This record gives sequence, structure tokens and C-alpha cells, in this order.
Amino acid sequence: MDYVSTRGNARPHRFSEILLEGLAADGGLYVPEEFPRMDLEALRGASYRELAKAILSRLMDDVPGLEALVERSYSPSVFGSDEVTPLRTLERGLHLLCLSNGPTLAFKDIALQLLGQLFEKILEEKQETLNILGATSGDTGSAAEYAMRGKKGLRVFMLSPHRRMSPFQRAQMFSLQDPNIHNLAIEGVFDDCQDLVKTVNADAPFKERNRIGAVNSINWARVAAQVVYYFKGYFASGASGEVSFAVPSGNFGNVYAGYVARRMGLPIRRLIVATNENTVLDEFFRTGRYRIRRKVKETTSPSMDISKASNFERYIFDLVGRDGARVRELWRRLEKDGEFDLSHSAFWRQVPNTGFVSGHSSHADRISTIRSAYDRYQIMIDPHTADGLKVGLEYREPLVPLICLETALPVKFARTIRAALGREPERPAELAGLEELPQRFKVLPNDAGVLKRYIESHA
Repeated sequence: MDYVSTRGNARPHRFSEILLEGLAADGGLYVPEEFPRMDLEALRGASYRELAKAILSRLMDDVPGLEALVERSYSPSVFGSDEVTPLRTLERGLHLLCLSNGPTLAFKDIALQLLGQLFEKILEEKQETLNILGATSGDTGSAAEYAMRGKKGLRVFMLSPHRRMSPFQRAQMFSLQDPNIHNLAIEGVFDDCQDLVKTVNADAPFKERNRIGAVNSINWARVAAQVVYYFKGYFASGASGEVSFAVPSGNFGNVYAGYVARRMGLPIRRLIVATNENTVLDEFFRTGRYRIRRKVKETTSPSMDISKASNFERYIFDLVGRDGARVRELWRRLEKDGEFDLSHSAFWRQVPNTGFVSGHSSHADRISTIRSAYDRYQIMIDPHTADGLKVGLEYREPLVPLICLETALPVKFARTIRAALGREPERPAELAGLEELPQRFKVLPNDAGVLKRYIESHA
């Protein structure tokens, strides 16, 4: 399997090369040269680990010992059971795919546990080291750090928006004392953190000199690992025909993995993109206009407080016929004008064929949905999952099973749960008193030069 850049100006690479590289040399994102097709009937009845081996072996075909890495990543000791992502049926035709059974109680664990194993294996084979540079709006950072802590040859430099995560999310990250973990609180919003990562990656000499890699969903391995649970959810629902998935969406990586699953043969009718009050993605799928907001709204589903969806470029690459020159032009326009508009192009007419629809949710909506889910189904859901459930129900169709993707356990967003239900969310016993633990982090300005100097002095 070869991978090509969405910008069209980088040579094809094998998976083990792009795993360590992150962004392509031309600034684009790597995607498969073609999407392999899976034999659904051969997969029906397979366990999570069996599904992962079958699917990932098609996307990571040059990784030695991949099966052993999958076994270690998705063991009951990491995810609590062999199910890994249990499916909970709320009522006939309506399901919740539980993705928050990993160490940091968020869906990001599923991809990042595997990524940590892959990094360590490939670095050992190459006898190299790597400095991971990432940005997080909440859950990616802790999931990456818990997957990479203590790993040989790896250091993690994780950027987060200063004072914009929930207290639980901050404590999960900042309480880690491992010497290879560096938490950097940036004076700005998540988009600023993401832009800093891209700026550093665009400095080719610095990137090469300091061996910079990525754990954000710009890293294809993250997307590939997430494809697996779409297949798992489909089979667990007992469906024999089409299903729809409702996916809380900020950076577009999670729902893009669903698009990849669809391209690989999974019969997905609709991929329902659910945003919060930051409606950049919803606006595109409704109007064809992709418009970056100058100011990100701070909401009660903070992990989706994002204005620039970094994985969106992968989708646009396919939408415009895999024309790298056109993608380069659209992103030049985006950087210059803050937007591009495809509504009058032939490409816009292809959007329905890709399965995407969208909607958004407000604070009042998520409070209402959390209450409704608790009263009707006796489950407690986090605010992001509530966004997905609310928008998913708006698009629910008779006779088409709807699978809503869980984002995180409610304990990570206790303030909103208290506002909705008047009670504290349940907390795993091992996380009692997390917020009272000593925290280790460094506040930095939104300045690429300062960030580079910090990395060089601690690499």
C-alpha cells in the first residue's frame, strides 16, 4: 500500500515512512493511493482484535509483527474486556457505540494505544528517536501521553489552549510526571495550537534536525485505527443492510474514518456530522462554503471548539477528483481569504454521494439531550456525545439503524453534567482526587519561535 499527499507534490510513501513523518513534505496530508475493499461476510462474527488485524493489515502492510502490536493494544487489561467498544442498544434501531473504555476515558485511546505500539516498534527497527509534537483541545493530549509515557526513544511535546480545557482534562495531562512528557499551555485557542504544530512541521530543516513526528489525526495511523470500530459497530448491531452513524465532529478525523470505512465497503447510508456552536463543518455541508471563524466560541463541549478541521483536506482531495493542484489552490485561498466556496462547482453535486449530512447543537440542546438520555434510557452521556445524539436523531430514518458514537465518559465534564442532572457523574475509583494531584506544565506565548527554542532545549 502506497500513500500520496493531498497537495500532489510529494513522492508516494509506504506506511512505515508516513507513520513517523506526519505532514507530507509539500504540506499536505497522506491518504491511501487507493482504498482497499473488505469482504464483509468474511469479517462477520470476528472479535475486535480479529477485525483490527484484518483491516489494518491492508492499510499497514509493511509493519513487522503487526498482529502482536494489535494484541497488546486491544487487550482486556487496557480496555476492560475483549469487546473493546461494546455496543449498547437504547431502543430498537438506535444504538450507542461505547468508545470510552481506555485509560483516559475517551475515544482517542483506541487509536493512540496502537500508535504508541507502532512508534516504539518502528523506532526500534530503525534505531531512531522521535519528538512527538501535538495539539489538543482536550482528549487527544491525555490519550497520547498515556500511550507514549515511558516509551523508548519517544518524547512528547503537547500543546493545549491555556485554561480552556475542563479541570478533569487538565488534571489528566498535567499530573503526569514522566520525564518524556512535556505539557505546554499556549496562550490562545486550540486553532492557535494547531497552527503552531503546522508551522513547526513546515520548517523542514528544523523538523529533520529535531526528528519531529505527529500524533494528531493528521497522522494517518490515527485515522486507520479508528476505521476498525465502524466495522465493529456495524456487525454488533446485527445489521444486514445499510446503517447510519452520528459522529460528534470538531477536527473531522473521527467522521472521516467513517468515510474511509464506507470507501472500504461498509454499507453506511449516512455519516451525520454533529458540531457544537462552532458550525464551520455544518455550514460547509449545508451550503458548500468552508469559512474559518476569526474567533472560536467557547462552549460546554470544548473538545469540538475548533474552527479549522485539519482532516477536512483529506475529504476535499477526494471530492475534487484527487487533484492536488486544485487542493493547493483551495488552501491558498483559505489562508488568504479565510474561506472557499464550492457551492457553484460540479464538485458540490458529488457531496450527497459521499454520504455526509450535518447539523449542530447548542448548550441548551445538549443539556436537554443529556436529561432525555438519562430519563429515557437510564444512561449518562457526556456533552459531545449529546451533540451527536441530538443531531443524529434529527436524521434518523425508519428501518435504517442509527449508531451514535460515544466521545468520552461524563466524568470528564462534571460541571455540565451537574447542570443537566443535578448530580455528580460517576468516577472510576482509581481517578479519585485526580484534580488535587501536583501538576507540571509550562505556559508559552502563541509564538512559533519560542516553541522551537523550547523543543530544542528539551529534546
